[in-house]
Amino acid sequence: MMTDQAFTPIDVVVVDDHAIFRSGLKADLDQRIRVVAEAATVAEAIAAVHQHAPAVVLLDVHLPGGRGGGGAEVLAGCADMFSSVKFLALSVSDAAEDVVTVIRAGARGYVTKSISGREISDAVERVAGGDAVFSPRLAGFVLDAFGTQAAISADEELDLLSARELEVMRLIARGYSYKEVAKDLFISVKTVETHVSSVLRKLQLSNRHELTRWAVDRRIL
Repeated sequence: MMTDQAFTPIDVVVVDDHAIFRSGLKADLDQRIRVVAEAATVAEAIAAVHQHAPAVVLLDVHLPGGRGGGGAEVLAGCADMFSSVKFLALSVSDAAEDVVTVIRAGARGYVTKSISGREISDAVERVAGGDAVFSPRLAGFVLDAFGTQAAISADEELDLLSARELEVMRLIARGYSYKEVAKDLFISVKTVETHVSSVLRKLQLSNRHELTRWAVDRRIL
């Protein structure tokens, strides 16, 4: 007789100043996620993170209280927890300045509130595992903001890629679909697939999620 494998849910603190959104989010998260605390202000968030030491904090970017720093201020107040707690920004905003601000402050990813409960659960799991996670196209804001050319010239791994492979890698890592890459570069979807396979093989990566993490860690987009 088959039995379900036991698993340990991922402890999460949800930080958002709208109670209705927090309730809806908790209802949408799947069984992999266990919400251990909620917070609505900067001060409440900092206290909750230190009290519960969750694996992941789902953090709204704009919050009342504190000195007006919102999610970035929460991150500053929890910097001593970064070795064990990962922060995933969750916001209605897809503005470049919001994305860059919280990533600079220490968040490991940024997703918009338009994604589904399953997608948020997936994102939480990936962040807990050490991945950097972004909604499509948002990664580019971050990577553009960190001085990409110096990083590119410094990374010998990129010398393994052709100019076309580098173009494809950048777009895939930013969240573009194969069809979108093909349209943007005026090549076929099959050619995109071939380039992606080559990039993953040369960089010794397994999938596009690992590729995004690789690119974010090197700040090369």
